[in-house]
Amino acid sequence: MLIVANWKAYVEELAKAKKLFATSKRLAKATRTTIVLAPPAPLLGALALRNKSKVAFSAQDVSVTDGGARTGEIIAQVYSAAGATYAIIGHSERRAVGDTDTTVAIKLAHSIAQGLSPILCVGEKERDVEGRYLAIIREELTLAIEPLAPKDRMKVIVAYEPLWAIGKDAEHAIGQNDLAEMVLYIRKVLAELLPGESTRNSLILYGGSVEPGNVRDLAGASGVDGFLIGHASVDSRMFSLLVKQLA
Repeated sequence: MLIVANWKAYVEELAKAKKLFATSKRLAKATRTTIVLAPPAPLLGALALRNKSKVAFSAQDVSVTDGGARTGEIIAQVYSAAGATYAIIGHSERRAVGDTDTTVAIKLAHSIAQGLSPILCVGEKERDVEGRYLAIIREELTLAIEPLAPKDRMKVIVAYEPLWAIGKDAEHAIGQNDLAEMVLYIRKVLAELLPGESTRNSLILYGGSVEPGNVRDLAGASGVDGFLIGHASVDSRMFSLLVKQLA
């Protein structure tokens, strides 16, 4: 089970970052869960560079550029040099401030070129009874993955994050059956994009109001390979409970 903890901008101080890192190291050692931390960029550099633990690190985003005169941009190569091995690409909060499908595809390619495992986020804003939201998921997956070489397409981890489920409590988030159907649909689309039988090894994560109270049910029969965790990942107690539920 893969757990990606997206700290977003919740963690402002190195002391808190170190505390959360220590908690994650204990959890990774005590369970078979693979834990990936995605801190804000300066904190990633402070924690990841000399990391010898089982915990891995991820960029929250990468620049659409690949270097040069681009003040303020952080390129994929810099994240790799700082110790990251993953990169979150196309998160809904990045799409909300301007990332297009074209931008996402470029960032995906940059991440792979620098040896980062990309976590491609896809998701619909709302669900309709006609099922038009399925076309949105297909389009986001296709436009991001299709430009890649066949060997690189197999490296993409997909994170499904429906915007309508974010910010709700566990009771009103997505149900196990709905999640299982979406995981099957994503695998179907991936089967059309990836060569041969390689979709068997593709990882699909879920992100959207994941808490200790619902994570076991969501993992139970949905077919997900892990979770992209937001606010719950910056509370040591809640994150510990969540990981232990899966372990």
